[in-house]
Amino acid sequence: MSIETINHCAGCGVLLQTEDKSKLGFIPAEALQKEPVICQRCYRIKHYNESSTITLQQDDFLKLLGHVGQTKALVVKIVDIFDFEGSMLSSLGRFVGTNPVLLVVNKIDLLPKVTNANKIINWVQRRAKEANLKVVDIVLCSAKKNIGFDRVITAVQEHRGDRDVYVVGATNVGKSTLINRLISDYSDLEAELTTSQYPGTTLDLVKIPLDDGRFIVDTPGIVHLHRLTEVVKKRDLTRIMPDKPLKPVVFQLNEQQTLFFGALARFDFIKGEHQSFTCYTSNAIQIHRTKLERADDLYADHKGVMLAPPNEADLDELPPLVKHGLNIPKGKQMDVLISGLGWIKVNSLAGSQLAVHAPKGIKVITRESLI
Repeated sequence: MSIETINHCAGCGVLLQTEDKSKLGFIPAEALQKEPVICQRCYRIKHYNESSTITLQQDDFLKLLGHVGQTKALVVKIVDIFDFEGSMLSSLGRFVGTNPVLLVVNKIDLLPKVTNANKIINWVQRRAKEANLKVVDIVLCSAKKNIGFDRVITAVQEHRGDRDVYVVGATNVGKSTLINRLISDYSDLEAELTTSQYPGTTLDLVKIPLDDGRFIVDTPGIVHLHRLTEVVKKRDLTRIMPDKPLKPVVFQLNEQQTLFFGALARFDFIKGEHQSFTCYTSNAIQIHRTKLERADDLYADHKGVMLAPPNEADLDELPPLVKHGLNIPKGKQMDVLISGLGWIKVNSLAGSQLAVHAPKGIKVITRESLI
């Protein structure tokens, strides 16, 4: 199944068909004469920035990836530094077998400019080890800003030998953007993969031929339902996904104070010494501070209006907020990650008792501080 085969969409790799508009791969018969040949779904994503309700089912996705361990491949795993734990694939080891894994950490342009790159690599190494993921190399990059991309290419060349290259990643980590750079720099093909901020853009394996007869294989974006990016409406997606370097916001809090991140999440400082907390979230998310005793009433009275996103019309479609109790031990600098929304750094070493309220199913964890 190569990207230039007319039977398959050049954008998402799905098998093309002209009979049923409601099914994957539909293309009007007259569009088969155009170059590149892309399905109607990819055409709408590309030209009108529309999302689609048609996505790959999880069982089909697992079938697609099931054979990677039996092939001779370099697996390039792309993760999002803004949501590192949320974009990791915990079961990747099941798919890769003994194949080497290159870990590409994308979106480093979002980190504040003073961030030390070597410290980030060391942090990623420790996190990968905790996730039982053995990697041959770690590369920091920004596909969007073209930072570190030459190093990605060099690392692929160093580690692939005569292997195919399988590119794996969650939705919204910049996978197709990276692949398109590979196509433009290292292939004669004029086609591009469809890139979109919406989940499930690539629906089938898309094989891009290399000069030595091997292939780069783009796999479908893995939809992790524990990420907030997968459950909000598309109008809110652009607000919670930052597109500029994060501007950390510091709050000096006493115990029994609360921070609201729109109506998407709530952070309670229940017990501890007066201390500071640094919020790393999209600059488009407004943070409101209140007393813990007033938090329930404030949410009930102002969710969807002052506390937004989401707005009132979309609140019913967001899962209800669920409370996560968290204890920060003394002597450790920790982050509290709300997958897809960002993280709050606990700056004090004094320890604290916290609670995070996030939509049901969204991953909330504590971790060693990234910055």
